[in-house]
Amino acid sequence: MSARRKSTRLSAANGTPTPLTSAMPASSIRTPNTRSPFVPTRLEGLLLAIYPVTLLLGSVFSTLSPASRSAPYSAASQSHPPEFAPSYFAQKKNVFNVYFVKIGWFWTTLAFVVFLIFNPGFGEGLSVRRIRATLRYLTITFWWIAVTQWFFGPPLIDRGFRFTGGQCELLLDEGTKAGMSETREYITAATCKAVGGSWKGGHDISGHVFLLILASALLWFETLPSLTRAEGLRDGRRIMLDDGKVASVSVEKSREHEKKITDEEENVRSGVKVALVVLGLMWWMLLMTAAYFHTWFEKLTGLGVAFAGLWAVYFLPRGVPALRAVLGMPGV
Repeated sequence: MSARRKSTRLSAANGTPTPLTSAMPASSIRTPNTRSPFVPTRLEGLLLAIYPVTLLLGSVFSTLSPASRSAPYSAASQSHPPEFAPSYFAQKKNVFNVYFVKIGWFWTTLAFVVFLIFNPGFGEGLSVRRIRATLRYLTITFWWIAVTQWFFGPPLIDRGFRFTGGQCELLLDEGTKAGMSETREYITAATCKAVGGSWKGGHDISGHVFLLILASALLWFETLPSLTRAEGLRDGRRIMLDDGKVASVSVEKSREHEKKITDEEENVRSGVKVALVVLGLMWWMLLMTAAYFHTWFEKLTGLGVAFAGLWAVYFLPRGVPALRAVLGMPGV
């Protein structure tokens, strides 16, 4: 074991020690590799591929289903009118949409907190790993807020809608527009609906697709080290060291931890099962969203905006040592 550890800390070129980053424990650094640290591992790639495939399956089902094809579609509400809904899940007021998707970040936070508290892999108390996991969660949460809730004013979704020519239909009436304050003229989707108007004319990114992909991928990336020891995850991730060399990093586990509990017991105690229940519901609602809500392009941009935030938190730090020293990496 000691001989192996020694060899993994030597450069292949001249046998001199390879400097480790302050953010990475020596036991997790392995043989240098030239593959880009920004590229997902095979397992991560398969995981991320689930999302576009799900959107494609939902869209294909919507196209082929006689009930969906015959039901009228409202571009203003990005859905089928309730009285013509081809399925219970095509109604915006279905119980899963109202009590799960609409408050999706609450369920995401609950699953993450349970995992954060009960997973022994984070160490005891307020450990560095637990702090970094919290920072990753907060960064992803900030991206969710910026895109869907508030970004120094209207959220990015509403700003993008107005940038592409959209506005509240009430502003088309000069009399109504004249009675609005300057602030009200820069109206958001929420305030437009609150005063009885409709959000029309621009490109409306699918907020449901964005939320479900961002939230579920956060839980996947955080829990994967506790779910599997697959080579593609454990040793496949690449990082850039301070000296510019590319190395491979593995999930680090203490020997004491491995002696105390088995893998199955660890998953139960770490709260992974709670995350898996939330993940299962999120996947199902993503499929239903793909089948019954929004246009294909609106769903595609929701996917892209979610992936942008995930890349910044889970892949960018692998190639930027200074950022990795703050956010860390799951399981390391």
